[in-house]
Amino acid sequence: MTLWDLKQGTSATVDSFCSGLQSEYRTRLSELGFHPGELIACVLSPRLGAPKLYRVNNTVYSLDDSVASMIIIA
Repeated sequence: MTLWDLKQGTSATVDSFCSGLQSEYRTRLSELGFHPGELIACVLSPRLGAPKLYRVNNTVYSLDDSVASMIIIA
């Protein structure tokens, strides 16, 4: 299951990144708090494929499907 599959109002723990994710994205996502072991909550899941809002610690980030689908959750 990926972060993009997470439904609004639910939480999950980051397990890993897909091997196809570029190292620059992997580094930046880790700096923002999207690293293995971190609890992520889906705050808003708009319709029609618009970017979703995710809460990491006390900060909310917007990720589109091309990035969120590269983050594996448990």
